[in-house]
Amino acid sequence: MTRPGHAVVTGRTVTASTVVAAPPADVFALLADPHRHHEFDGSGSVRGAVTGPHRLDLGDRFSMSMKIGLPYRVTNTVVEFEPDRRIAWCHFARAVWRYELEPVGDGAAAGTRVTETFDYGTSPWARGLELAKFPQGNARSIRDTLRRLAALFA
Repeated sequence: MTRPGHAVVTGRTVTASTVVAAPPADVFALLADPHRHHEFDGSGSVRGAVTGPHRLDLGDRFSMSMKIGLPYRVTNTVVEFEPDRRIAWCHFARAVWRYELEPVGDGAAAGTRVTETFDYGTSPWARGLELAKFPQGNARSIRDTLRRLAALFA
C-alpha cells in the first residue's frame, strides 16, 4: 500500500513503518512463524534452518542459521507478545527486534501499519554496536524488510 520511508534513529532505537494490504492477523501469523522469517528478511543474514515452533508465544525460543560475513547460529527468545498487535524477540546481546501492528483504513482500503524497531538500548554492548555501525546497517535492513513484507501481501 505505501512504501516504507527511511528508518529513524532515536537514542538507541531504529524504527520505520509501512502499511501493508492485509489484516493484522495475517501479518502477525507471518511474523510469529520463525520458519518463514527468511521470506521477509531484508538484511540478507537470515538463512533458515530454524528450530522452534511454527507459532511463537511469549517465552518461546527459536534458533536460526545466519550469515554476516561468516555463518553462525543464533537463538532468540520471544520477550513481548500480544496477538495481532506486537511481537518482539532478543538474543544473547539483549537487543530487541520488535514488530507492532495497527489496523488502518476500512473496506477495500483496509490494511495494517507495520512498525519495525531495533532497540539496542538494553544491550551491554550498545556502544560497540554503534562503533560497528549496526544502527545504520539495521536502518537499511529494516527498510528492506518492510518492503519485502509489503510485497508479500501485495
